Amino acid sequence: MSRTLYQLDGCPYCEKAADRLDELDVEYETIWVDALHSDRDEVKRVSGQRGVPVLVDEEYGVTMAESDRILEFAEQTYA
Repeated sequence: MSRTLYQLDGCPYCEKAADRLDELDVEYETIWVDALHSDRDEVKRVSGQRGVPVLVDEEYGVTMAESDRILEFAEQTYA
């Protein structure tokens, strides 16, 4: 899969990003992360920080955090 969305269960920002990707019919893999920031080593490895959501789009060579940035990217790229 060329797109991955790192999410935390129950995170409203993650849900916002995932919902918009779903509305745009974008295929992506979800990786659910641990609630403890200190256990989010994979997120840190791919994005340089431990917060979620994080979108990795290999097709466009993009890795980004923060739901508003992800939504803006999704609108400009996938809509």
